[in-house]
Amino acid sequence: MAEVKVKPEVPDPLDIETRIIELCHQFPHGITDQVIQNDMPHMEPQQRAMAINRLLSVGQLDLLRSNTGLLYRVKESQNAGKMKGSDNQEKLVYQIIEDASNKGIWSRDIRYKSNLPLTEINKILKNLESKKLIKAVKSVAASKKKVYMLYNVQPDRSVTGGAWYSDQDFESEFVEVLNQQCFKFLQTKAEAAHESKQNPMIQRNSSFASSHEVWKYICELGISKVELSMEDIETILNTLIYDGKVEMTIIAAKEGTVGSVDGHMKLYRAVNPIIQPTGLVRTPCGLCPVFDDCHEGGEISPSNCIYMAEWLEF
Repeated sequence: MAEVKVKPEVPDPLDIETRIIELCHQFPHGITDQVIQNDMPHMEPQQRAMAINRLLSVGQLDLLRSNTGLLYRVKESQNAGKMKGSDNQEKLVYQIIEDASNKGIWSRDIRYKSNLPLTEINKILKNLESKKLIKAVKSVAASKKKVYMLYNVQPDRSVTGGAWYSDQDFESEFVEVLNQQCFKFLQTKAEAAHESKQNPMIQRNSSFASSHEVWKYICELGISKVELSMEDIETILNTLIYDGKVEMTIIAAKEGTVGSVDGHMKLYRAVNPIIQPTGLVRTPCGLCPVFDDCHEGGEISPSNCIYMAEWLEF
């Protein structure tokens, strides 16, 4: 009679991960690969490696190097005390959201990283929200989708849109006012330099203003209800450069100089074209910095280009 071979039962990946975490708690200073192998001798090396890599990728384990080789140690959350009484699945979802930091994470990505059913994830998310451990934030990148982050975390500007968005609506009028005031400041400085009657090189140099000077001027005007950073003002100044109204130069600056970053300072000045540009350059496409990314149906396209719309009105 032929010998009947019994196929060994394949362990559930989630059970393997749970057991590895339990071993880490038993040995707080860390465990080696040999400890895992001794505890689960019938597990294939590939299964063990996949479980460890997954726990490392979702931030549940730390990988350390010691005299005896590599050690795996459980990564303790700063908010571990808040998760007392929660099951492993809830702790896993919380850890994934915590690792997403201030940029947040979509429920779809939580599902992918946790390998949990969507219905279970939705239940866990509602529970964590009710405990005020996490919050849902609408992203300007996708108005119909929400990202999840820890309750006390301030969302990144890539999520909220920064100073240019209010309740997910782009504040085009506010941006236009800032655009005009920044240009007015640089124009006034350029006119004052021209009226000084000094030699052309001194006039040119004195017509420049740093982004810190422009930022200070805008702050003193009090036209913004939100706090603007120098980075916000530089974004506005960049639009003026793209419009051909302003030019920028970068100079070396002493460390600690106001407005300098890494020993460099950006200077801006208003410019008037000496000759009229050619027909092609007059079109928005002629100077567009994102020309290569522009196509119909994309995020940047001729149909929703405000510069193209203004140009066609002439």
